[in-house]
Parts: sequence; structure tokens; C-alpha cells
Amino acid sequence: MKILVTGGAGFIGSAVVRHIIGNTQDCVVNVDKLTYAGNLESLTSVADSPRYTFEKVDICDRTELERVFSLHQPDAVMHLAAESHVDRSITGSADFIQTNIVGTYTLLEAARHYWMQLNTERKSAFRFHHISTDEVYGDLPHPDEINVECSMLNDECKDHSTLNIQHSTLPLFTETTPYTPSSPYSASKASSDHLVRAWLRTYGFPTIVTNCSNNYGPYHFPEKLIPLVILNALEGKPLPIYGKGDQIRDWLYVEDHARALFKVVTEGKVGETYNIGGHNEKRNLEVVQTICSILDSLVPKNTPYAEQIAYVADRPGHDRRYAIDATKMSAELDWQPQETFETGLRKTVEWYLANQEWCQHVQDGTYQRERLGEL
Repeated sequence: MKILVTGGAGFIGSAVVRHIIGNTQDCVVNVDKLTYAGNLESLTSVADSPRYTFEKVDICDRTELERVFSLHQPDAVMHLAAESHVDRSITGSADFIQTNIVGTYTLLEAARHYWMQLNTERKSAFRFHHISTDEVYGDLPHPDEINVECSMLNDECKDHSTLNIQHSTLPLFTETTPYTPSSPYSASKASSDHLVRAWLRTYGFPTIVTNCSNNYGPYHFPEKLIPLVILNALEGKPLPIYGKGDQIRDWLYVEDHARALFKVVTEGKVGETYNIGGHNEKRNLEVVQTICSILDSLVPKNTPYAEQIAYVADRPGHDRRYAIDATKMSAELDWQPQETFETGLRKTVEWYLANQEWCQHVQDGTYQRERLGEL
């Protein structure tokens, strides 16, 4: 099987490429235009494989996409190419509209044109797997909000077991949760999800959609929370916490996600949506404090790293809580995350400590860990 992976030099895309080349006999064509967040050094371990090919192509370029499809004749597409940082979308939404919406449309049309020319057997087996985010769903009720409501009720109601705020009693995103995106980024991804489903309904084009929770792990560009905190901590810089740091996210180790995505593209059912989550709801402040504790044990210094935590003004329109119900992935595709948040985060910190050269190289461009997304 030959899989065309868009955005294969990015964080999740490179994990998918490494997984396929390292654990299967399938071939990969990596299509990436190498923006600031795309880095071929993330693929050094597979770059020499005869089953791996790289094409520097923008998914908005229809002519180049058609050349790639014609030359490589893929059996499936895994579409991960996207602008993905919420803060960047707040101050520069145009790139998100162009790549995430126009780019997805252009890729869909190039892929559909190619698919229509395949013979019956290959046409039936072809899959277009669109990888999206849980942020398209908006946000979920937050425990603090529910506790405030509970405090306004009488004592008898406050003691009722149904008001015991545990993760199991709070709602989760499911595959049928309505879309209510909050940011330019999530709105652009919601739009691309709708396009993909429309191409199935209108043209019969065989698509599958997945929506995932927050990923973390090796090779993550340091504008995102976990690598930003690790690198800032090591350099003695402030560790910025938006608002009170009480925003809740479900965290998914990127290699667990890569395994799930490969299962979907090879075993998933056309027309289905699959939510992929790590079963690890954590407040942002708790995430940062855990990183500090790990660093205290691995690279101790005179003062605790947590003393570098600095609270800053919250992001505009910041969603309070995301949490995914991945029951469908477990029941239908026999997938479960292998890493707990604790084991995955320790592996992540250890990787950044051992790969300072990679971190330096990806920051040789314009981004130097400054805050983005301020109005």
C-alpha cells in the first residue's frame, strides 16, 4: 500500500510517517511545503528508506498535486497539512483560511480527479482520511462552572451524588457533538471537515474524518504549551500561564495518535467519524507544574522550576474545557492509548533534554518563543 501524507514534516504528520515506515511494509509519499513548523529533521530516522519519498508541494497548488498523484499513484491519502496554532490564527487568520479551507478543497479535487480514473478494484479500496481537531466542537462545561452553580443550591442538593464533580459525570465530545468553533483556527478546521463530508455525499468520494484531542510528544514545535514550557524552564525564562491556568485539555501522546490514524486509514469505515483521545484531562496549570516536577528530578537547580511560573492575560475567546470520548475507536477499531499522561510527559521531557540541537534548528527562523495571539 502506498499512502500520500500531507503535512508529513509537521508534528503529527512526521509521527505518522515514522510509524508507517518503522512498523509496516507500506510506502509513504510525504507532501509538505515546509512552513516554519515543518522540519525534515523530524524524519531523519526514515529519510533513507526506499519506501519513503518527499515532495515539497503546497496543497493549494492544483497543478503540482496532480503531478504528485499521477507520478506516485497512491492508494490512500492522509490529510494532515494545516495551520494549527490558535494564537497565530487570532492575529493572522488569512493563512488559516488559505491552507485549511482552500488547501483542503484543492486537495479534495485533485484526489477526486485521480480517484475517478482508477480501475474498479483500486477505486473501491481508495481512502481519503482527513485529520481534524476536537476544537471544532467548541468547549464543554467546566467543573468550576458547575461547582459555582452547585454552591447556589440548597444543602440537600449540594450533597446529591450526581453533583460530585468527577470526569465520569461531565459531558465529553462524541462523534455527533454539534460544531461550535470558537477561534479562527477551529472555524477553518470545521469548514474543512464539512467540505470533506460534502465530497462524500455529493460525489461518492470515499472519505473518513478523525477528530483528536491535544497532542504532545517529541518533535513538537515550541510555540505549543508543553515544549514552550520545557525550553523556557531550562533557560530560566518565565513559564506563561493564560488566565488562572484552569483551562482543561485532554492530552494524547503523539505516537499513540499515529497508531490510531493508521488504524483508521486501513481499517476504518468510509463515511465514519472517529474521535481519538488520550483519556487524560488536565488543567493547564497542572500540566506546567508536572513538567516542573519532572525537571526538578532530571536537571535540578537551586530553586524549583515552578517559581518561574508567570500568569499572563488570557487569550481572547479561550475555550474552557475539551475532552474526548474515544469509545468508538476502542470498540470498532480495537485502539487504546498505550501511554498515560505521566509516562508520556516524562518521555517528552527526556526527549527535549536529549535533542537540544533539533530545538535550536527549528527556532532559527522568525519564531523565538514570544507570545502570539494578542489583540
